[in-house]
Amino acid sequence: MTFISNLADTRLAWGLLFLSALVLVAYALFSQHAMGLQPCIMCIYQRTAIFGIMFACVPVLAANNMLTRLFAFTVWGISAIWGGLIAWEHYDIQNAANPFFATCEIVPNFPSWLPLHEWLPNLFAATGDCGNIDWVFMDMSMPQWMMVVFAIYSSIWFVVLASRLIGNRAI
Repeated sequence: MTFISNLADTRLAWGLLFLSALVLVAYALFSQHAMGLQPCIMCIYQRTAIFGIMFACVPVLAANNMLTRLFAFTVWGISAIWGGLIAWEHYDIQNAANPFFATCEIVPNFPSWLPLHEWLPNLFAATGDCGNIDWVFMDMSMPQWMMVVFAIYSSIWFVVLASRLIGNRAI
């Protein structure tokens, strides 16, 4: 348990977390721009959650102290759990009994002070349909894989955070 608790003190662990999210974003962009898969609103929200995990790592990589770790754990946990909920909802949309009632928005619902889909359309513009299953790997669609990814991120977050709290370590 001490080993797990000590992971939050190392830049290597935060760097690996950042790198794992970067690989997922790179694959998403490859799927979009090279394979021609059009991301839907739910895909964009899941991509935003992955960017949230990347963003959480940056302060700790710059200066690993209690304040930056508190920020990182908070943003990481919110992003991982929110991303998992979005992936679950996306899966439900794709598997709805009546697809006419299972729809998603056309334009991303980002805050007016942060219109990512307007600032960075190559990353955050949604042009696909949430109900389409355009990609399958090992009998699982993209939202199913993202549920697995976010479950892993959430589980690691919980285990590392719990081990620090149980071991009476500062965040």
